[in-house]
Amino acid sequence: MNQATGPDEAQTADTGNEVDEHDDERLLLIIEDDAAFARTLARSFERRGYRVLVAPGHDEAAALLERESPGYAVVDLKLNGASSGLACVKLLHEHDPDMLIVVLTGFASINTAVEAIKLGACQYLAKPSNTDDIEAAFGHVAGTEVELTNRATSIKTLEWERIHEVLAETGFNISEAARRLGMHRRTLARKLEKQRVK
Repeated sequence: MNQATGPDEAQTADTGNEVDEHDDERLLLIIEDDAAFARTLARSFERRGYRVLVAPGHDEAAALLERESPGYAVVDLKLNGASSGLACVKLLHEHDPDMLIVVLTGFASINTAVEAIKLGACQYLAKPSNTDDIEAAFGHVAGTEVELTNRATSIKTLEWERIHEVLAETGFNISEAARRLGMHRRTLARKLEKQRVK
């Protein structure tokens, strides 16, 4: 994919909005290698009063952190090339343990969700997630109970993503899908039935 911006270009996203450049509390860093999605997300957050920085990968984000201190970050877990979303989460958390970090991915797994939380992410959202979802995730860290509730919800979403992915891979063969998922066929059938009832 095309890079959203290079390390020297990855300043405030160019949408014509003027925001106080020293307002770090409303400074958001987006680490995303899908240039179109990054631009759309940046513009949406700028309309809400954030100053937005965009970096396509780990190295560009590290360069930005040498001169900027964002209070918020959105990280795509599956970046192209050598970049790793989890490595970016680690970098951001080490730079500022109080930074609110939300991880986005279209390739969800419970293991990576748990790992992202351990490394410092406050929330893990499956794509597609919009600005409302992300901003809500930033706001859901005031108390441990709320944070854990949202984390559990997020991981439940990831589990369903994985189930649907494996079902598609196996041509909706429940027995084979259950085997790959490491669960009994009846357990998977019950989960699917509950989801259908909802």
